[in-house]
Amino acid sequence: MATGRGIALLKSVKGVRLRRPNWRKMFGGARLLGLGVLAVVLVVRALNPAPIQMLQLKTFDLYQQLKPRQIENRPVTIIDIDERSLQAFGQWPWDRRLIADLTARLLGLQPAGIGFDIVFPEPDRMSPSLIAKTLPGLSDDERARMAAMPSNDEALAQVVAQGPVVLGQSTRHMDGYVLPEDAPRSSVAVRGRENAKIFKYITASSGMVRNIPVIDKAAPGRGIFNPNPEFDGVVRRVPMVMYVGPDPERGPDGIVVDEARYLQYLQPALTAEMLRVATGSRSMLVQFDPVLGIRGFVVGRNQIQTDQMSRVWVYYARHDTAKYVSAADVLNGTVPPEQIAGKLLLIGTSAVGLLDIRTSPLDAVLPGVEVHANILENILTGTQLSRAADADNAEFLLTAAAGLLMIILVPLIGARLALGLLVVLIGSGAAASWWYFDTQLMLYDPVYPALGILILYMTLTYANYAREEAQRRQVRDAFSRYMSPALVERLAADPTQLKLGGEIRDMTLLFCDVRGFTTISEQFDAQGLTRLINRFLTPMTNVILDRKGTIDKYMGDCIMAFWNAPLDDDKHAANACRSALAMIDALKEVNVSLEIEAREEGRKHIPLAVGIGLNSGDVCVGNMGSDQRFDYSVLGDNVNLASRLEGQSKTYGVVIVIGENTLSEVPEFAALELDLIKVKGKTLPVRIFTLVGDETVATTAPFLALKEEHDAMLAAYRLQDWDEAERLLADCRHHMTNAGCDLHGIYDLYADRIAAYRAESPGREWDGVFTALSK
Repeated sequence: MATGRGIALLKSVKGVRLRRPNWRKMFGGARLLGLGVLAVVLVVRALNPAPIQMLQLKTFDLYQQLKPRQIENRPVTIIDIDERSLQAFGQWPWDRRLIADLTARLLGLQPAGIGFDIVFPEPDRMSPSLIAKTLPGLSDDERARMAAMPSNDEALAQVVAQGPVVLGQSTRHMDGYVLPEDAPRSSVAVRGRENAKIFKYITASSGMVRNIPVIDKAAPGRGIFNPNPEFDGVVRRVPMVMYVGPDPERGPDGIVVDEARYLQYLQPALTAEMLRVATGSRSMLVQFDPVLGIRGFVVGRNQIQTDQMSRVWVYYARHDTAKYVSAADVLNGTVPPEQIAGKLLLIGTSAVGLLDIRTSPLDAVLPGVEVHANILENILTGTQLSRAADADNAEFLLTAAAGLLMIILVPLIGARLALGLLVVLIGSGAAASWWYFDTQLMLYDPVYPALGILILYMTLTYANYAREEAQRRQVRDAFSRYMSPALVERLAADPTQLKLGGEIRDMTLLFCDVRGFTTISEQFDAQGLTRLINRFLTPMTNVILDRKGTIDKYMGDCIMAFWNAPLDDDKHAANACRSALAMIDALKEVNVSLEIEAREEGRKHIPLAVGIGLNSGDVCVGNMGSDQRFDYSVLGDNVNLASRLEGQSKTYGVVIVIGENTLSEVPEFAALELDLIKVKGKTLPVRIFTLVGDETVATTAPFLALKEEHDAMLAAYRLQDWDEAERLLADCRHHMTNAGCDLHGIYDLYADRIAAYRAESPGREWDGVFTALSK
């Protein structure tokens, strides 16, 4: 552990004695605490409150998002009453004769079955008999003839009776709902023992919106189409059978009395009933166990996997427009027959105005009819998701076993090994869970076991930390007489820091120096000069620290700072540039106060001016020095270049000079190229720039105009086109004023160079590089 070396150092200090810790007592206390926490974790898992359920469901959502079901074939087609259909044939609800025509056309193309994701609860108001009652101006004879005509509902019923058609029906809360005596018999049959216990495993509703009798009795089947979303509104599981009727009478033991009376109230889901009708089966068989609950369904040759509450887990594919056929195309006779023949058809709607919208793990907005399509495709293509009946028990035991392993090992091993054990246990659980989903389409929850052992790890780690903190207090007590408080804290936290060494990091360096400080210092005595330096360094330091910088050192009136160490800063170049710009503003405030003070003291005020150099690149950073004393500092070629750039600010008459590496990190800032220069101590030229503003300044029209003229001037200068360069220099001075930049120094410098080169040409081999003779 980190404190091991600290203990050894303590023992080497004369007169220091350490209390021998009672390891057995400490380990025993940590384990007892861990056992208590594990017991709480397991109790919460057994109770399975809503937040834990939601955590589990969101994990399963993530699995589907990472690997949605792949569409290999399309056994289901959706006949979509879409916006185009509504525009072509009128608003909803449609005339039942039109729906009958739609159904007849579909039946003529030989589908495997048709299911309506629609309910017809009221007579068609457009039937002739109903129109005859309300249409004014008709004679008695006309009314009688219209009343004798077949209703639109009868027309639909005649078509529905001709093929494998399943009507939809919807559950709804209703007081006093009673199943009509002449209602078609339920197709649900139960196979198992003690069937009276099945009702506690069935989702119940107090009522149902049914189709009108004339249509209902004609259809070969009928099923519930409204899925039950989870409490967050997402449709993940859909019951294959529901109990719709009055609350069953129960005995003292809570078991339903006379279950045969209530089994008739079991209603199948639309998808299950479509499979039954399509396969020609008389019933769908519920596989029931009084202990484990519902085990699944058998419909023809199809085995439907469900949880104990009869719900199927829906394994969604991405929204698939290829399975949609517009109802308008069917009615117009333009639908390709191969999209209908031999397939299960769902008649529904994607029109937003009809409000049949659901939320799935993959889509926030999904037509409800597509939920049923996914369920049917899961069953028909063998891609059903399932959760084993003993999954909860397996996850409970896994949490207990992993927790006990943590309790046994964590107090015995180091922090790194304990963290490694945690990662292995969590990673193994997550990998196993994913493997079951990916290869077996089975759902096991990796999150709660991981959360449980994470809580245990934190508890046990805290117990270890408390033990080590006691040791750290001994370290502090022993060394506080010999070292500064800051070093004592670092030593107590990690004694291994007491060594030399470093690391290579990409960093940004800043040097800032006061210009003409010798002249300024002549006005002050030692105390006054000290106050002046402090008044300058304090605001400059605050600016740097506020922007994630680290002060390396103060060298008289010079500040050296860096970014991206010891703390990571992926925007180190930008933060350094912002600091440099803010230092200029802060210096203005310092000069204002110094001027007021000089006026009050009756002496001349010489304003402080600074030069700032910035450079970025790889440097070595770490504790550097001797065995007796060392500092956290930086060194390297890029550090030296930053110092040289600060010196060049005076040469070029600008405040901030930055290197090419720094500008490449912040291309959005306002910067102008100064020169291609060989600084002292370097053999290769470097391109240097002056920073005049942040990204806001860079987008202003005056700066853009200045930059264009400035770049053109440098190009002409390097081509030795002295006339053009001088003309552009004049333009630059004009744009400089508009942009609010003081660049007289650089433009005076280039004017002098051009005059000198006119007098003595640099020659055709000149590469435009300037060699600096001073630092």
